[in-house]
Amino acid sequence: MKTVTVLGSTGSIGCSTVDLLHQAGETVRVRALVGGRNVDVLAQQALALRAEIAVIADEALLPELRARLDGRGIEVAGGRAAVIEAAGRKADWTMAAITGAAGLEPTLAAVRNGGAIALANKEALVCAGDVMLQAVETAGATLLPCDSEHNAIFQSMADRQTSQIEQIVLTASGGPFRTATLEEMEAAPVEAALKHPTWSMGAKITIDSASMFNKGLELIEAARLFALPEDRIGVVVHPQSIVHGYVQYTDGSVVAQLGSADMRIPIAHTLAWPQRMATNAPRLDLAQIARLDFEAPDPVRFPALRLARESLRSGGAAPTILSAANEIAVEAFLRREIGFLGIARTVERVMQSLGAPRADTLDEVLHWDAEARRVAMAGLNSRAA
Repeated sequence: MKTVTVLGSTGSIGCSTVDLLHQAGETVRVRALVGGRNVDVLAQQALALRAEIAVIADEALLPELRARLDGRGIEVAGGRAAVIEAAGRKADWTMAAITGAAGLEPTLAAVRNGGAIALANKEALVCAGDVMLQAVETAGATLLPCDSEHNAIFQSMADRQTSQIEQIVLTASGGPFRTATLEEMEAAPVEAALKHPTWSMGAKITIDSASMFNKGLELIEAARLFALPEDRIGVVVHPQSIVHGYVQYTDGSVVAQLGSADMRIPIAHTLAWPQRMATNAPRLDLAQIARLDFEAPDPVRFPALRLARESLRSGGAAPTILSAANEIAVEAFLRREIGFLGIARTVERVMQSLGAPRADTLDEVLHWDAEARRVAMAGLNSRAA
């Protein structure tokens, strides 16, 4: 029996993970479920999976969670310290799906157990790549990439001949603005940016997909995961979202992973690794799909990729600063305080302002994350004034 913990169980990735845990049945035992603010979903999950502990990140909601689970034999807790404590409980496999910088400390706590970490939190490697990778090495933990693109690369490198790789390529759907003009993107309302053509995701990641900051963050994450320089990591736009990533080898071979746009596929791969498990994900019918299209991303309409590459080349805290500034800018866009293209402009201003200071410890990472947020907010407030 495999012991598992799900960090971010009430989000879209967490709910897909919980669905797979139901399918796994008696082969898994749930140590901890950690949710954000959705008490109803967290309580239902904890009861259905007979979790040992259910933790709500928003401590103000703890009384409500306690009332829902009173007398059911499930430990309950709330608040930041409780999230980190639950993440640090021994488990064979942990889904790290708390989004943003808030997921850094819980993910590190899970890593220090030395188990398998299914990494769905991009920021863990984007913001704190060196710190996270050092912790993985020290603890003897195993990182299993859960993003569909990184998982596709991981599967396409099954023979582990990394020295024979020319480049890896991440695919991007292009989002809702793939064919839009700059003028249309400048005037785009929030509702248009949230209409993703192929994936069903949370608001933040959907906006990141529309701006291609999601792909920029994935590019940084890929550099950390696969120990490759940014000039050996490519990105192509593939609107069907069938090919999730591929590897080009020195002999001219290209190995790709294909699958339907369903996050249960990469999650299941990490949950059962190094074996495989059955899922209810839709099956591909390539004859029905009939065609697969690919095109280069437009660097003018989507500057996020350029900014991500610049941050990788700069090193230090530059990726941390990019990620934090993007979070603030996306929140401002969702509040309708800036236009869609203002997201990239905000990020670039913050990057130019702060440069690439050193970030060798978690405290330094968190400092520059906070500083980037402060500078981004100050810039947005001065524009509003």
